[in-house]
Amino acid sequence: MDTEARSTRLRKLGLVPTIQRVAVLEFLEKNHTHPTAEEVCCGVKIRFPSIAKATVYNTLDVLKKAGTIRELTIAREAARYDYDTSSHPHFLCRVCGNLIDVDLPCPIRSGDEVLGHKVESVQTYLYGVCSQCRKNHDKDKNESKAKVHRSTSNATGRDDA
Repeated sequence: MDTEARSTRLRKLGLVPTIQRVAVLEFLEKNHTHPTAEEVCCGVKIRFPSIAKATVYNTLDVLKKAGTIRELTIAREAARYDYDTSSHPHFLCRVCGNLIDVDLPCPIRSGDEVLGHKVESVQTYLYGVCSQCRKNHDKDKNESKAKVHRSTSNATGRDDA
């Protein structure tokens, strides 16, 4: 999406497309890592060094209230932001902290009725160890076993392998 399209999107939401709003929206659109407000601020400062932290935080709040971005409260440390406002689960790795979109169908959507209650928002959070950290752990475990085997072989003076 180009700057004009972002501006049009903001206008349709009743927002004035300020440079700051367009810059924050662009950063989130291009960074699918679900950044924190601090990360958004650092990223936007690359193009706009004079932008104030308060401006970025206020812009995130305005964009969230307008429904053009989604605030994720999956991590205790800080809220994260998602450009994709559709209902979809997120997976947080407890080892590396990566936040990953999960493509799973959600049986309940905003607007649905559940036991007489009207659902306004659905956020599904999954916690665990991501595939990359699992691979790294398995690799480290195998390297440790190999080290133990080598040191045992060297201590006995033989190699039983």
